[in-house]
Amino acid sequence: MPTIQVYLWEGRTDEQIKEIIAGITDVFVKQGSKPQTVNIIIHDIPKNRWGKEGKPASEL
Repeated sequence: MPTIQVYLWEGRTDEQIKEIIAGITDVFVKQGSKPQTVNIIIHDIPKNRWGKEGKPASEL
């Protein structure tokens, strides 16, 4: 049972998140997993809580 965690900067619409979930699920189904066994956890992270290049991403 694959569980996939995806970390993204927040700001995507519910429709975009649905598309991401469907696309990731499709990849695992093509690899032989049953759709009902694929779990995906989306972590929407604010840019000011994501560090990049020594700074919060909100400052880049």
